[in-house]
Amino acid sequence: MNSPVEPLVDSRAAWIIASAALAISSIGFASPLVVAVAMKPIAAELETSRSIVSGVVALSYLGSAFGGILAGWLAGKFGVRRIVIFGTAMMALGLAVSSQGGIVGIYVGMGLLAGLLGVSAVGSPLLTYVSLWFVKRRGSAVALISSGQAVAGALFPPILQWGVDELGWRRTMALFALFIFVSICSLALVYLRPPPVEAATAKASGPSTGGNTTLGFRPNTLMVLLMVAVFCCCVPMAMPMNHIPAYCGDLAFPTQVGAAMLSVLLGVAFFARQFWGWLADKIGGFQTLLYSSLVQVTGVLGYLATQDLIPLFVVSAIFGIGLSGLLPSYVMVIRQCYSAQEANWRVPTVMFAGFLGMASGGWLPGELFDRFQSYLPAFGTGLVLNVLNLAVLLFLVLRTLPPRRVLAPV
Repeated sequence: MNSPVEPLVDSRAAWIIASAALAISSIGFASPLVVAVAMKPIAAELETSRSIVSGVVALSYLGSAFGGILAGWLAGKFGVRRIVIFGTAMMALGLAVSSQGGIVGIYVGMGLLAGLLGVSAVGSPLLTYVSLWFVKRRGSAVALISSGQAVAGALFPPILQWGVDELGWRRTMALFALFIFVSICSLALVYLRPPPVEAATAKASGPSTGGNTTLGFRPNTLMVLLMVAVFCCCVPMAMPMNHIPAYCGDLAFPTQVGAAMLSVLLGVAFFARQFWGWLADKIGGFQTLLYSSLVQVTGVLGYLATQDLIPLFVVSAIFGIGLSGLLPSYVMVIRQCYSAQEANWRVPTVMFAGFLGMASGGWLPGELFDRFQSYLPAFGTGLVLNVLNLAVLLFLVLRTLPPRRVLAPV
């Protein structure tokens, strides 16, 4: 006899909840974009360097990295709805504080409030939450919900750029804080409900440890390797996402061009992510990781090869295709190798390394730009780390292949 919650798994209701979770994460991940879009006017008004302002974006990711582990554990204990609503209040408060202060106020608002206590609540907890609603289509569902950052980048930069140009960055922050609070709280109250954990757990394949599920490694050893891989892919991933508007300004393109290029990058990433999710359902998370990393490294090479307008749009689209397959595939790999009970802390822990990479990738280009007055050294550093990511992923993919049979001599 089927469990009463079993029909909910992979159901229409599950897809509605996943779509609501996507909307929540998209709005939440847009909060650091205010600083990315307004980096130059903030630095000019506060009379500080670009590396100091880019450090705000890095700190918000760093706060999300640390906060995500605790938020994931608390979501499993108290329910994801309460954690999301609390995080929303912190994001709104963080933007409001940032809009009223100097550089210290922005660091406190975006790093401590919006990052550590805010964005962390709509990242890893929602990824884990949605994965518990699906079994057969888990790859596609996780790809959808992990598109939140891409959707945020596709929709909000032009709007935020208009606000910064017409209203100023301070008023734009304050108005966006109000929008975040009202919209996310409404979605959370209406759509987020307890997941069918029993059915998802019962159907999850394989035990949590040992044997083939962790490729012959100890469970924590495999997790460390995944953390190294995600850090090395997220550093180059964050560079264009946080510095394309400023980079286009340095190349003498109009401000709206930089915002449009960021929208193209992350808009393409959203649609490509659905393809990667479908592919992960077919061939598994490990091989999908390898292929998407290959596409991302191609995009990094493109940024090193051209500074012309149309080629940069093409390179940004290629880069968006590559980055879109990475984060959801890590979640797929964790759910493939570990039990559902462990997902509440293993997913945020691996994503912790990813957020550290995003933080480093947000801050490092600003630091290197201040030193060399060029973004090319940053792209070169990103290339090295992306190649290291490929090496780790290739090693893991080779471990997933069955041993070759050796024919005995006749």
